[in-house]
Amino acid sequence: MKVVETLVVRDEADIVGAQIAYHLNAGVDFVIATDHESRDGTTEILEAYAREGYLLRIPETGPVREDVWRTRMARLAATTHGADWEISADADEFWWPRRGSIRELLGAVPEAYGVLGCLNRHFLPRPDDGSPFFERMTTRVSLPAALNDPTSPWRPGTKVVHRADPQVIVYHGGYAVSARGLRPIAGWYPFDLLHFPYRSVDQWLRKTARRAHGDKPLAIYVKGDKAREQNRIEDVYSTVDVSRETVERGRALGSLVTDTRLRDVLRTLWDGGSDSVVAFRRSGPTPTHPRGELPRDVDGHEVCDYASLHDATLVRLQRRVDDVALRVVALEPGRRRFVRG
Repeated sequence: MKVVETLVVRDEADIVGAQIAYHLNAGVDFVIATDHESRDGTTEILEAYAREGYLLRIPETGPVREDVWRTRMARLAATTHGADWEISADADEFWWPRRGSIRELLGAVPEAYGVLGCLNRHFLPRPDDGSPFFERMTTRVSLPAALNDPTSPWRPGTKVVHRADPQVIVYHGGYAVSARGLRPIAGWYPFDLLHFPYRSVDQWLRKTARRAHGDKPLAIYVKGDKAREQNRIEDVYSTVDVSRETVERGRALGSLVTDTRLRDVLRTLWDGGSDSVVAFRRSGPTPTHPRGELPRDVDGHEVCDYASLHDATLVRLQRRVDDVALRVVALEPGRRRFVRG
């Protein structure tokens, strides 16, 4: 069985080498990366992996066309690279199998099913002291209730991994796919998606400015871009880069938890200083806990996290229904009473 990961990246030099090395050690066989006008060293990292035979880099310029790029890579994975499964990821996402390796977990999925969900695990940024992100960012959000603010980076959510298909369509960010015969498994989330969206104020500023003007300008990125225009960068970023006191209080309340899984694995793969283009070794241990089980302190918040995800899903669905109702009212004002009723 072959697993291919696809990436859309731009200026992710602080994390993309770790992301690729992690997945190659966790059960991914090959990576396809669309590189959108990177200028910070990301291109050099991708090309180094390409020279070793682990990656295909596709350069892109111009406006962001994420759905088009992700769909193209997913189809390439199926038709050219012989993938059985495809993971559509971002450079700040680490797919952690809750049992075994990525390949072992996907290999155990019954043939009748072709799409699996995974639960986002959002990690908080910590002050950039020059150390790697995985050393600083070991606290993640585990809320007892869902945050439903569209501008919050900590909203519960899922992404999907799917069987490779030459006709697949991948929607924004890999949050959904469609293809004839790809049947999803509902209510089972065998992966944790360890997510590190904001790692420094400069990285946050670049990301929000870019994504606010892409093909899917989500509210969270529009908020950041407005802060840039209004010279309120530090004020807005301080709402996500929380203080040590806030972290300690959140841990005491149970809304924040310590999670060192990724840090511990990347320490074993770390291969030296910043002068190395690829600072992580290809060969290393599979990132699983002994006996294929998660540590108890990591797994204990699962029920609350799933409940929050359920609540957030209902809110998103209601918002979509409300939006459809407003559209119908605008098109057929004479039937307004039936829509409202």
